[in-house]
Amino acid sequence: MDHFLYRDGVLHAEDVPLAEIAAAVGTPFYVYSSATLTRHYKLFDEALSPLDHLVCYAMKANSNQAVLKLMASLGAGVDVVSGGEYARAKAAGFPGERIVFSGVGKTVAEMEMALEGGIRQFNLESEPEMRQLSEVAQRLGKTVPVTVRVNPDVDAKTHEKIATGKSENKFGIPIAKAREVYSEIAALPGLEAIGIDVHIGSQLTDLQPFEDAYRMVADLTHTLRADGHDIRRLDLGGGLGIPYERSNTAPPLPVEFGELVKRTVGDLGCEIEIEPGRLIAGNAGLLVSEVIYVKEGDGRNFLILDAAMNDLIRPAMYGAYHDILPVIEPAAGAELHPIDVVGPVCESGDTFTKQRKLPPIEAGGLVAFRSAGAYGAVMSSEYNTRPLIPEVLVHEHQFAVIRARPSYEEIINRDTIPAWLEG
Repeated sequence: MDHFLYRDGVLHAEDVPLAEIAAAVGTPFYVYSSATLTRHYKLFDEALSPLDHLVCYAMKANSNQAVLKLMASLGAGVDVVSGGEYARAKAAGFPGERIVFSGVGKTVAEMEMALEGGIRQFNLESEPEMRQLSEVAQRLGKTVPVTVRVNPDVDAKTHEKIATGKSENKFGIPIAKAREVYSEIAALPGLEAIGIDVHIGSQLTDLQPFEDAYRMVADLTHTLRADGHDIRRLDLGGGLGIPYERSNTAPPLPVEFGELVKRTVGDLGCEIEIEPGRLIAGNAGLLVSEVIYVKEGDGRNFLILDAAMNDLIRPAMYGAYHDILPVIEPAAGAELHPIDVVGPVCESGDTFTKQRKLPPIEAGGLVAFRSAGAYGAVMSSEYNTRPLIPEVLVHEHQFAVIRARPSYEEIINRDTIPAWLEG
């Protein structure tokens, strides 16, 4: 469920007409619903009750400071994968004890930043990283809680570019090596192994891969405890999918995921962490764009928008599907026609969809891409010197620009001319 509905023939974000936002900030823009973000967080939080747990929002899905501030106010933890994301988390008000640091290539500088600023745990991905963190922690006189990300070689049955739990993926250590790695951690100064981490991929629409992975984690928990390790926290990752295409069967609900967690690891007495990002933010956001031209081609027609692949790269990168709605509600029974929806960038890849059946939309009309709240703005760029587009947050009848569109001058002035080219 989200809070983007037609009212009186106009698509609204909560109580605000999208056309009103477009008139105020220009197009294209991203718009997020506070009510949807809040609802989706609470669904996960309730799904894991009464287990001792923490829902750590995966910031990589949408790292706008206003979104993070909302998550922090709800009591969420946060999962970060870089020094920049750590800095964002602290700036948004997350205390160190609610920040989990993941990622396969943590640098010494990032380790120092988190150790000095406070951290809930590091999720370790390799033996070299483990040894490096030990050196940094020892030098700073710290002891840091760690988990090890184990790779269970489970097929998540998702897109190959967002699968993370198979043996050929770069993430984690083979689960068969876990006893050896935990034994080394126990001998290293500055590290305290407090749990196990697993994450098998993103946009999963079937619970069976989760079940397979979590049962392996449960078995590993018993084994490591028998070896003398105090395993008291399980980080089960994220990855639960969202319904990008409304006509398809809906993915499992958070409550079903919660029942799976309780069934597989709930009897271990461990604190449970999960790291949802897409399911919290994805359906909480739209990309709104204006039609520049309707072009009649040879055998097909094109809807040319002012949004482009630099604003929403998922279709070009993953072949991702997004529902597209006209902001003005079509008349009942309006005839649908196949049309290619494209952007203005000089790349054939700047195509959002081909031969999508849509109602007639004229130049100057507005369209909204659904399910654009995750991996939309955070993956955007200024390719072709196209300014990053505004982000807007709605709360009931109010809206605010939470990231402004930069001017051309601001973009150009970031560059520096070397002295030998001056004059």
